[in-house]
Amino acid sequence: MKKSLLALAALTAFAGVASAQSSVTLFGVVDVNARNVKNGSPSLKSLSTDGNSSSRIGFRGVEDLGGGLRAGFWIEGAYGGDTGTGAGSVGNGSAAQEWRRRATLSLIGGFGEVRLGRDYTPTFWNHTIFDPFGTNGVGSQTNLMVQQGQASMLASGSTTLVRANNSIGYFLPAMGGVYGQVMVAAGEGAFGNKYTGFRLGYAAGPVNFAGSWGKTQATPTRDLTAMNFGGSFNLGFMTLMGQWHKYKVDAPSVDQTNILIGANVPVGKGTFKVSYGKASSTGVTRDATQIALGYVHDLSKRTALYTHFAKISNEGNAAAGARFVASGSGPAGLMPTGRDSTGYEFGVRHSF
Repeated sequence: MKKSLLALAALTAFAGVASAQSSVTLFGVVDVNARNVKNGSPSLKSLSTDGNSSSRIGFRGVEDLGGGLRAGFWIEGAYGGDTGTGAGSVGNGSAAQEWRRRATLSLIGGFGEVRLGRDYTPTFWNHTIFDPFGTNGVGSQTNLMVQQGQASMLASGSTTLVRANNSIGYFLPAMGGVYGQVMVAAGEGAFGNKYTGFRLGYAAGPVNFAGSWGKTQATPTRDLTAMNFGGSFNLGFMTLMGQWHKYKVDAPSVDQTNILIGANVPVGKGTFKVSYGKASSTGVTRDATQIALGYVHDLSKRTALYTHFAKISNEGNAAAGARFVASGSGPAGLMPTGRDSTGYEFGVRHSF
């Protein structure tokens, strides 16, 4: 009897140690809003999603392997917060849940982190970190890059604007404010995903600044080269942000330059947001400007109410919309060239 009790106590202690060395977390975001988008003359009123943050569900975990080495995984998928459909689907159709926001396996230690799988590209991060609106909602500066009803220069066959499949990445360890990553992604017999890029930055005190470069083999004869810089400075009463991006497509040669100036201004439990963005192209006449305003009110650390407004002025063949609306999903499905677009939304976001 005593031996049994001792064995049970030993097993219990071992289980406690194993549990302490490993952790798995379920996390996610639910974001739903009432939105109106007017592209030219038609408009579309909808109950939509992802105005303040992308709706998602995921699992992440870390295991202590000893000797300062850890293993980690991150599996994350999008879904429509307004419809419950998987993979961030739009509309009322059904779709199986996919894990395409991120699916990675890592080894982490004093040397930094080696990360394998589907992950964010180095050239994406400056878009979202140094934009008061991130890459969500009617105020996102990426509205000027992914243009509706047009063969945008970013629709050149490249699939790496945000993420890349089949990637191997390396992240620097903590180095006194210096941070960075390098990524290569295999095309695996297909074009559009073969990517090479890096990002290097410095964050200390009120300053955060980073630059990145990347190249994607979009087709056998066409490469998409991306280069951008972004930064922020916290003045206490407000945080100023700025971005500069240049994307160049070969054969035929087309390039697009984007700039953004913006700010977050905290007031009590809320934050006001403002930004001005401009896209200029060569090789085609496709210039556009965007002004965006917003306010986020924190009800708690996890729940917030928000409202955003944006107006885009298009020139020439530009067809940027305040928010992408898929063709066929409503009267605002196609954005006429050279017309203005406006959008506003009121929503609630909860994270867990």
